[in-house]
Amino acid sequence: MDLIQVLKALGDDTRIRIVNILSHGELCVCEIEAILGITQSNASRHLNKLMNAKLVDYYKEAKYVYYKMNWEIVNSYPFINEIISNELLKIENLVYDYRNLKDFKNRGMNCTIIAESNTVDSIKNK
Repeated sequence: MDLIQVLKALGDDTRIRIVNILSHGELCVCEIEAILGITQSNASRHLNKLMNAKLVDYYKEAKYVYYKMNWEIVNSYPFINEIISNELLKIENLVYDYRNLKDFKNRGMNCTIIAESNTVDSIKNK
């Protein structure tokens, strides 16, 4: 993969936020929306850019699409792996996103619950 394309993919706040939470495990797009408080179209647009750079992979399970880090590509650029592994959680808003991720998982939230609730806002209030 072209290093410039990888760096461009990482050069956006929302994409860095997505990489930050995906570095802790796979997530469905609706989970990414709920955790980061972004719209489905915004999440999908940024996920497409990360997939084009091959930093993120996906798979389908029933009606849901799950995204995960492509560690093979990340590990092929040791300095990027270092940033993801050791530097992202030094940034205040990324720490906030990580706390949202942990809270989301601790409450047992998942795609099915989100789909049943119909809105991201109602998820944040549960």
